[in-house]
Amino acid sequence: MSGHSKWATIKRAKGKADAARGKLFNRLIREITIAARIGGGDISANPRLRTAVSAARAANMPGKNVDSAIQKGTGQLDGVNYEEITFEGYGPGGVAFLIEAVTDNRNRTVAEVRHLLTKYGGNLGQTNSVARMFKSKGFITVAKEDVDEDKLMELALDAGADDMSAEGEEYEVTTTVDAFDAVREAIVAAKIEPTSAEITKVVDNPVNLDAGAAVKVMKLVDALDELDDTQHVYAGFDVSDEEAAKMD
Repeated sequence: MSGHSKWATIKRAKGKADAARGKLFNRLIREITIAARIGGGDISANPRLRTAVSAARAANMPGKNVDSAIQKGTGQLDGVNYEEITFEGYGPGGVAFLIEAVTDNRNRTVAEVRHLLTKYGGNLGQTNSVARMFKSKGFITVAKEDVDEDKLMELALDAGADDMSAEGEEYEVTTTVDAFDAVREAIVAAKIEPTSAEITKVVDNPVNLDAGAAVKVMKLVDALDELDDTQHVYAGFDVSDEEAAKMD
């Protein structure tokens, strides 16, 4: 099982269990605002905004919230001046961490991230110390009960997907960043509703951890994820099925 698949499974399970609706909406609003500010408010001409709005709709965010976030990004409405920051570092077991944040106070966010990395036995690294280890990929998941496997595979591959695999109760379609929109749109056009669709980052060579070390890393991931300014936390590790069973 690939490093991403294992990490994605753990991440989704956690999200379903304890993600606060308000925090999720806050993250989505920030992403929409940033995307609109950088690439404009036209969804059809702004892939990043299109992805952010799709994620907001999948989370059942009210349309007025989406529109407001876009208007704040384009300057039509007053809003907070957010800044994007990417942190690089290492956690327990030498696991590479990439942390993406959106903040209105850089000093506060830097201090909070540094504190948590240090507290859990890691350290903040220099720019480009770990970023080169991660690559952006598109991941689209569809519930197995919603589609025939052969139909989805044919549809996804014809639209430009790289691969498809079965992960728990879902099918996971993998794409390049460039092919992501075309594959997602082809799936939606076939009246198939993805359970998630996102461009995320995966590490080339994940560190293999035993259950004890993986738990320590997950505690750091959780702590970073709870910060108000955090958008995404990527950790480059993998856990065998045998060791993962010990974490349950």
